[in-house]
Amino acid sequence: MKEENPDKNILSNIGIESLNPMQLAAQDAIVKDSEVVLLSPTGSGKTLAFLLPVLQLLEDNISKVQVLVVVPSRELALQIEQVWKKMGTSFKVNVCYGGHSLDTELKNLSSPPALLIGTPGRLTDHLERKSFDTSFIKTLVLDEFDKCLQLGFQEEMSMIIEKLPNLEKRILLSATSDVEIPDFVGMESPIVLSYLEEEKSEALSLKKVLSPEKDKIDTLADLLCSLDSEPALIFCNHREVTERVSDLLNNKGILAGYYHGGMDQEDRERVLIQFRNGSLNYLVTTDLAARGLDIPEMNHVIHYHLPGKESEFIHRNGRTARMQAEGTAYIIHFEGDALADYIPDHLEVLPLKSGNPLPKDPEYKTIYISGGKKNKLNKGDIVGFFLQKGKLGKNDLGIIEVKDFISFAAVRKSAVRSLLENIKGEKMKGKKYKIEIARNVIKKEE
Repeated sequence: MKEENPDKNILSNIGIESLNPMQLAAQDAIVKDSEVVLLSPTGSGKTLAFLLPVLQLLEDNISKVQVLVVVPSRELALQIEQVWKKMGTSFKVNVCYGGHSLDTELKNLSSPPALLIGTPGRLTDHLERKSFDTSFIKTLVLDEFDKCLQLGFQEEMSMIIEKLPNLEKRILLSATSDVEIPDFVGMESPIVLSYLEEEKSEALSLKKVLSPEKDKIDTLADLLCSLDSEPALIFCNHREVTERVSDLLNNKGILAGYYHGGMDQEDRERVLIQFRNGSLNYLVTTDLAARGLDIPEMNHVIHYHLPGKESEFIHRNGRTARMQAEGTAYIIHFEGDALADYIPDHLEVLPLKSGNPLPKDPEYKTIYISGGKKNKLNKGDIVGFFLQKGKLGKNDLGIIEVKDFISFAAVRKSAVRSLLENIKGEKMKGKKYKIEIARNVIKKEE
């Protein structure tokens, strides 16, 4: 087992100075107790709260899967994998999820990771194939457990737990108090750590924006035009509405993308990359983006529709006013409609005027590269190639994300044309790659 306090190097690798009280309490409980339920708001650091003690539980001399982390979405799986890799441990990690290459996963599992992260459906598939040995798995983590239940994964999770004969620890995490633990989880008397009273941030400002019409698209456009071109998340209750709202904003000259669970995995990943790297400022989304996604801190969260449950309202607002930052959540309200019961009666009404200039277009464009980690490309290779062969200035290059077989780089819009001309026909690390402006996930495909 690892030493009890491996934190200092790890915290340095991650770029933080110390753990918060929730993380300290979770570390202590997870190491000492066999059943732990951690309830803590979105953005409070739950991922590190369970990964640090999990690291202490791993055995150096076992080359089998020792910890299984079950998550509701591929995005959360990838986010946890990123945090683990940043920690800089000597233990291997792999992810598996629907839409990922099964051949790649089987190859990865042939040399088993100590930590395996996956979605219920894909994990069930691997267990039926007997892709990995479960007999050394002593720790099970169920992250965003309530979301797994909401998405209907009860049967898969029950099957997964049945296939883990030697479990010693069960760790359940959620950002909401609406958690009923089914019998199949096998928890008898868990230690419950709840930090949900911290969900309502004093730094969060809540404002109502009145819409004179039931169709609130014009009011939304006026609101976006008043936000000084700062990025915003716009929440709707239905998938088809996210696409409609995105299309209407684009027709008005406001560049917006949409994001929901019915999209292809590739399109979901692409639009999130564009939103993260600053080449897309407005994302119209369902509650899928309310938690568990690696997206930047927002100054503005907009409720085009209000969710049915207060807990989802809190999760949405958790995308802003995190830690010491301030943020604003806006409720666009048609006066003929009733407000949800959980909304305070006397909200500040934000006066809006029409005729503000359109928001500025994003400063960056996303560049697609047809190679990634499996092609032996890394961020340094792309930076060097773009600066030397592409003749970019250092300030012209933004966030770079390297996936298994593709990569994306944010490049200042004014420098994109010269970059593409300069690298035409050039090789990166001895090989030619397709490099072009990434396709926007904005309009629906005809």
